[in-house]
Amino acid sequence: MSFLAALALFGAQEAPAPDRSQDMAWQSQQMLALAKLNGADGWHSTPEGLRWRRVKGDGTGKHPTVADTVTLHYAGTFIDGTKFDSSYDRGEPATFPLGMLIKGWQVAVPLMGVGDTFEVAIPADLGYGFKGKGPIPGGATLLFKIELLGVPAAG
Repeated sequence: MSFLAALALFGAQEAPAPDRSQDMAWQSQQMLALAKLNGADGWHSTPEGLRWRRVKGDGTGKHPTVADTVTLHYAGTFIDGTKFDSSYDRGEPATFPLGMLIKGWQVAVPLMGVGDTFEVAIPADLGYGFKGKGPIPGGATLLFKIELLGVPAAG
């Protein structure tokens, strides 16, 4: 099971990240990373505060709902480029019930059609919050490349 699924479904088993809740400079960096994407090349914002852009595809494939299970490839990094999880590195896509994942994915993935690849920037309140979870520090802005491969039929 992937790190993302483990965090979403079972909670973190890894050592906790440092507490950054009182580190105002670090928190400011997280917010600045999001602000820089406003109006940047191809980037869009949702009412919830998620930033996204389509890097592949045309949005015409089947769009999942939060109630669907999805199959996808993804890579997750912090704003400094440090990778914390990647299905690409494992060499196999992941399949998740979308409704069990962080709110940012529940907002982003339904915007995608099968075959699309998005880059998304997820603010802390749509990610792991201000307490964090496992190696994800509280207040962290999360960057993902997500490639939607399929929406398997319920069965």
